[in-house]
Amino acid sequence: MTEETLNRIKEKLKTLPVSPGVYLMKNEQGAVIYVGKSKVLKNRVSSYFINSKSHNVKTLRLVENIFDFDYILTDSEVEALILECNLIKKYMPKYNILLKDDKQYPYIKITSSEPFPRIFLTRRLEKDGSKYFGPYMSSSNTKETLEIIKKIFKIRTCNKVLPRDIGKGRPCLYYHIGQCSAPCDGRISAEEYSEMFGKISSVLSGNYSILEEELTRKMYKASERLEFEKAASLRDSIAHLKALDEKQKIISTNEDNRDIIGFFSDGKDCCVQLFYMRGGKMLGSEKYVFENFEDEPSELVSSFLKQFYFSATSIPREILIPVEIEDCDDISKWLTEKCGHKINVHKPVRGSKARTVEMVNKNAEESLKIHKFKRDKEQTDRNAVLKELMELLQLGDVPFRIESYDISNISGAQSVGVCVVYDKAVPLKSAYRKFNIKTVEGADDYESTREVIFRRINRAYKEEDDIAAGKLEPDKAKFLPLPDLILLDGGKGHVSAVRELFDTMGEEIPVYGMVKDDNHRTRALTDIHEEFDIDRGGELFRFLTSIQEEVHRYAITTFRKKHVKAGLRSELDEISGVGPAKRNKLLLYFSSIDKIKSATVEELETAVDKRTARNVYDYYHK
Repeated sequence: MTEETLNRIKEKLKTLPVSPGVYLMKNEQGAVIYVGKSKVLKNRVSSYFINSKSHNVKTLRLVENIFDFDYILTDSEVEALILECNLIKKYMPKYNILLKDDKQYPYIKITSSEPFPRIFLTRRLEKDGSKYFGPYMSSSNTKETLEIIKKIFKIRTCNKVLPRDIGKGRPCLYYHIGQCSAPCDGRISAEEYSEMFGKISSVLSGNYSILEEELTRKMYKASERLEFEKAASLRDSIAHLKALDEKQKIISTNEDNRDIIGFFSDGKDCCVQLFYMRGGKMLGSEKYVFENFEDEPSELVSSFLKQFYFSATSIPREILIPVEIEDCDDISKWLTEKCGHKINVHKPVRGSKARTVEMVNKNAEESLKIHKFKRDKEQTDRNAVLKELMELLQLGDVPFRIESYDISNISGAQSVGVCVVYDKAVPLKSAYRKFNIKTVEGADDYESTREVIFRRINRAYKEEDDIAAGKLEPDKAKFLPLPDLILLDGGKGHVSAVRELFDTMGEEIPVYGMVKDDNHRTRALTDIHEEFDIDRGGELFRFLTSIQEEVHRYAITTFRKKHVKAGLRSELDEISGVGPAKRNKLLLYFSSIDKIKSATVEELETAVDKRTARNVYDYYHK
């Protein structure tokens, strides 16, 4: 931070109000790099620029990159907390603790806005008034449980819109085999159907005994009728339910509903462990590892609580935490308002609850050890593969950054080129790139590959010039660094075309082709002169095969999206009155062109206005 910037900020600090609110720290490019909240904005924001000796390393780096700040006033501390959560989710600031969880756990959803509710598996949480149960750790177990529930309670599996479609057709096969109550034919009232979902909600809340008793009764009945296959199937379903129930460790005789959060740090990395307790039983746990951790445990736990429960649909009445946090009361008030009943967030200091937190802390320690062991072993294995690749191709250095290229088209039309990137033998999807072929006509893979790689290298050269001139921050570059090795989805012809290009550019990046056999599977690597055989039972062969499959997948996916987008756009845009907005409405409602073609005028009117609906219908029924 320059002296001029610091003086300007200090002048701005004088105007800050003594009230609650949220502040946004920005860098020189105007990007939000940190979001925070405070009961007294003036004191908190000023603390960043006064007495910097007390700051930790992360805060010092943050302050060094601050060019300006904005703030938003709120009426209360709870409002400030909610706004902070929203802004962190919106901007994903570099210096905030971010809860990144790539796992999309399954939930079971029960719709609440329909007279005849539906139940299904989903991985998306929406604020639509529906009931969500989960998240569940095992997708297969969740699907099996859902299937058992549907069969026992005879829940419909069709997508008919009820009550609109009642009586429009005969009951389906599921009704005749006793697995559906046929609400589509009016054989069960909306009230009776909704009552069943009350029982289902009880089952999903952990009361498996309802299902177990019903299954046991049916099993004995089937056995009495000598239907042994059916009885065996029911027996297996009962065993599945018992397994689900027995996996829940009973740790309390009370009907306790709480979440327990544990924490452990080894000085470099840390782990937050979350245990779910419902009805006195442990229903599951999750772990979140933060590598290169530099914050205080209290700050991490506070951020975790706000981000994790921001979108949670089921929050227990009690949340136990491992450390005291500054905004504990604000978080409790916020969750209480969110749920409509009292939520108590606190750190227990003695008794069984304190011992439970300590047990979860130990689990966090063990989870971190396992995570680091797996991470280090995987990286060791990956390094061995890269070293083997270096020795096979006689490269001067280990190829930590590998880029692979492929071209996709149909008879040369709408050609696209793609680049996939592997960093230390791991796919780096944020660095994947796609290129629309501009200078090549027809199906010329050699020239298309030359064009794509020329544009990629040329962009890197321009970014290097911009960084040297101070026009671009190094961490904003999209085409740097250059690769240590390029692998082409092709043979000697592809390699020769790119090598000729590099000779004219003065570039010396190693280039090899990934040769396929007659069955379109990876066979060997090749340069201009010779092929390099690979042991088909080794890790290097599996690694190279995965690269070739990934670049081919990405090329095909990119081409299909472009082709489908062009096809949909050209067809629907021919219709009078259909612009981008109405086209999107039609596609969103009907999901495909075929369904739009077969829709009646009345059905089309559910998505667009009457005049447009008539135009669409007439277009397809001339």
